[in-house]
Amino acid sequence: MRLDGRRVLITGAGRGLGRACAAGLAEAGAKVVLVSRSADELEAAVERIRAAGGCAVARTCDVTHGGEVAELFANERIDVLLCNAGTNEPGSFVEVTEDRIDRMLGLNVKASFTVAQAAARQLIADGRPGAILFMSSQMGHVGDANRTVYCATKHAIEGLTRAMAVELGPHGIRVASIAPTYIRTPLTAPFFEDEAFASDVRSRIPLGRVGEVEDVVGAVVFLASPAAALITGTSLLVDGGWTAH
Repeated sequence: MRLDGRRVLITGAGRGLGRACAAGLAEAGAKVVLVSRSADELEAAVERIRAAGGCAVARTCDVTHGGEVAELFANERIDVLLCNAGTNEPGSFVEVTEDRIDRMLGLNVKASFTVAQAAARQLIADGRPGAILFMSSQMGHVGDANRTVYCATKHAIEGLTRAMAVELGPHGIRVASIAPTYIRTPLTAPFFEDEAFASDVRSRIPLGRVGEVEDVVGAVVFLASPAAALITGTSLLVDGGWTAH
């Protein structure tokens, strides 16, 4: 489970799951590259990791811009990618606007694809094995009301994971996804202000609680590490049993 000497790049690393995973990967010995659009958030996250004895650098990048992604990978050599940047804008299916579809597909799917593609190209060109991980969701395995676009994007990530694993396996590149249940983050915090919603979510998780960012970190470190050397083309559900129904 150690990652000493390995360089791991994490997108969406300024807050929430990305920030927690970056800290956990650094604690496991990785040199972490934190990527986000917000320089202030990145610097705060990097300072915190360094204060704990980890090795971290910040790289400001909008992953929805292909030119910025190309520049990022031209200057960073990596062993592992955690594609974590994503968003969700819940809403009734019949009321979803084209702008909302474009935003969510653009970040959750297109940006994940292009960032992973850049990482794979680099690893193949260098002749090095590696791992590409996607932060998916339990909603990539089931459906739910008011989350049609989000479900569509995460089902796309699950399909991408499998197809990439088949194609990149001969290059020694593993591809896997992590699929959490509802996790308390700055993105989901407004949802839980509605007690009816929060109660419904808890009732659908057999373990009886909403996830915390720390619940996901172990799964990410495991999949990034040599301990997962024969794991590819699959999804690790961290859902408290949601999808077991």
